[in-house]
Amino acid sequence: MHSLFLFLETVNYPILIGFLVSSLALAISPGPDNIFVLTQSISNGTKSGLATVFGLVSGCLVHTTLLAFGVSEIIKRSDTLFFAIKLFGALYLLYLAYQVYRSDASILLDNGNKQTQALSKLFWKGFTMNVLNPKVTIFFLAFFPGFLFSTEFNTVVQFYVLGLLFMLSALIVFGAIAVLAGNISKYLTSHEKAGVYLKWVQIVVFVGIAIYLFLSDK
Repeated sequence: MHSLFLFLETVNYPILIGFLVSSLALAISPGPDNIFVLTQSISNGTKSGLATVFGLVSGCLVHTTLLAFGVSEIIKRSDTLFFAIKLFGALYLLYLAYQVYRSDASILLDNGNKQTQALSKLFWKGFTMNVLNPKVTIFFLAFFPGFLFSTEFNTVVQFYVLGLLFMLSALIVFGAIAVLAGNISKYLTSHEKAGVYLKWVQIVVFVGIAIYLFLSDK
């Protein structure tokens, strides 16, 4: 109990809130994961979409573990290496923003597949998609270190807290997409500019986080 109170006293809550808001904004922005959830839900129903969501979110725990035990040692040993990671993270996020800028703003929904799959298969499909995607590990490496929120507490614990918050934000947004799939699909197909707006939201979020990471202290 004493450790819990010590932890709460050393937390920089504005940093945590900023991380959560950024995570929610990233989850809302159109990408392969939330589009996959949307198409599964439209094709096979809400339960199938939710099974996919739980698989995708669970995979984030693997990436969080790799990050926590790898980067934590670097942070402990070298300020220079930590700065290098921070610089890499900022540049990588700017690269992602540029990739989004160059991409097509249209959102394509393939809802013609009516083949129903077992919920367990959809869970493992989502889990495997996430775990075997090296871009997720790179993104976590770029995103998380700048949001360490305590100078006193163990960095491994902090990375897990950030990982759980990221998973919670993805679960909330992806879960809502699965439940509201029909309405979201109708809105996206009836509003041609929706993809453009969401595209620029994603660009602003990536650039904003990149600037924050570059200016943040250890």
